Amino acid sequence: MRATLHQLEQTIRQRRAADPSQSYVAKLSARGRGKIAQKVGEEAVETVIAALSGDIAETTGEAADLLFHLILLLTDTGVSLDDVLDELDRREGVSGLTEKASRPAD
Repeated sequence: MRATLHQLEQTIRQRRAADPSQSYVAKLSARGRGKIAQKVGEEAVETVIAALSGDIAETTGEAADLLFHLILLLTDTGVSLDDVLDELDRREGVSGLTEKASRPAD
């Protein structure tokens, strides 16, 4: 799984510099971080709707779209997939309640 996601991240990095008329990644990137973030939100909502409908194929497709757009957003912000995976590794074995309680108060 890591190999597939890393390959996707690499492809996104390469395509961000492509001609926006030839690449969806370049076109969305040219529209700015706000538009990329909006797409992440849209895909998240679509994933939730598909999951609640019980449609496994639709949920799978929407989850793939969500991961794609999330990796694009991460790339735009300078956060690597390895950064995120390292954070998940750090949290492994820690209760979600304990981890949340350890965060600074807002």
